[in-house]
Amino acid sequence: MQAVTFRYATQADIPLILQFIRELADYEKMLNEVVATEALLQEWIFVQKKAEVIFAMEGNTEVGFALFFHNFSTFLGRAGIYLEDLYVRPEYRGKGYGKALLTKLAQLAVERGCGRLEWWCLDWNKPSIDFYLSLGAEPMDQWTVYRIAGETLQKLGGQVQTEGSLS
Repeated sequence: MQAVTFRYATQADIPLILQFIRELADYEKMLNEVVATEALLQEWIFVQKKAEVIFAMEGNTEVGFALFFHNFSTFLGRAGIYLEDLYVRPEYRGKGYGKALLTKLAQLAVERGCGRLEWWCLDWNKPSIDFYLSLGAEPMDQWTVYRIAGETLQKLGGQVQTEGSLS
């Protein structure tokens, strides 16, 4: 691996961000679930500022990316960093770029005073699980992820609006 450098994504990188998202989704056998568009990424990453993206660089080439945002731990009383996506292109894997990206995120968490860095991993993704364990990450096996999305979210969200509102 050449010396890795990092750069934050800019609005000009929106097509590249979407390309990385699609490559990751294809690897995870979930490409059919990607509904993100350049317009949505523009709105949510650069206008609403709800997420950040950093690229791992080999020279002038983006070889991997991490998309992350802040969450909050009530128990710790402080923010954390939640890593939504980490992806290194296949031809650059095994060269330390994934570790470099996680190290960079850990550094950001420390610099920002965050209490933790966390992410999800698909149960079948043994290479990634082994990699995370080698870094000292601990699986949270007493927790189950729950999700409400799509039509169910719309239905539930509509009920909240009709039944009452927060003051």
